[in-house]
Amino acid sequence: MAKSKKEEALEAPKRVVEERRWYALRVISGHEKKIKERIELEIERSNWKDFIFQVVVPTEKVYKIRSGRKVAQERNLLPGYVLIEALNTRLHGDVVKTISEMPNVVYFLGKDNPTPMTQAEANRLLGIADESLASGETIAEPFLVGETVKIIDGPFTDFTGEIKEIYEDKRKLKVIVKIFGRGTEVMLGFLQVEKI
Repeated sequence: MAKSKKEEALEAPKRVVEERRWYALRVISGHEKKIKERIELEIERSNWKDFIFQVVVPTEKVYKIRSGRKVAQERNLLPGYVLIEALNTRLHGDVVKTISEMPNVVYFLGKDNPTPMTQAEANRLLGIADESLASGETIAEPFLVGETVKIIDGPFTDFTGEIKEIYEDKRKLKVIVKIFGRGTEVMLGFLQVEKI
């Protein structure tokens, strides 16, 4: 007796589509880079290169003003997390157990069955790092209206003033500087002043 197409479809093994997905691994904050290195060594040692593609610690370059000098530093965008790109059908069992048992690793989001991030979440988290690199300079310690700052660059070097307005998009501040006893508005870049 011939089977109908519907019966054949029900009996056919269900195929799971393999696709690259991003997974979040919760780790002890401050150990992200070390854990990334350990995972990459394990990928090489266990020959997981065919299904784990990237291990990422999203960072951005920020600038701080120290003693009148601009100092570049890297800041972790997701403290306590490492992102792993892997095939959705292969990140389970011994692979998850091996990674989860590494020192300073807490767990995958989803514990023993890691839950992939949506593509929108992954793009947003990874895109933050890309956008910050494209924008160039970011100040690690934000300025506040009413705060007193010292000018460290330009014609008003060594003057102090009070922040009146902040223009994040232009990376500029409107500062009121006392010149000959009168308040004068001066537009300055974020890197031309330092907090007092």
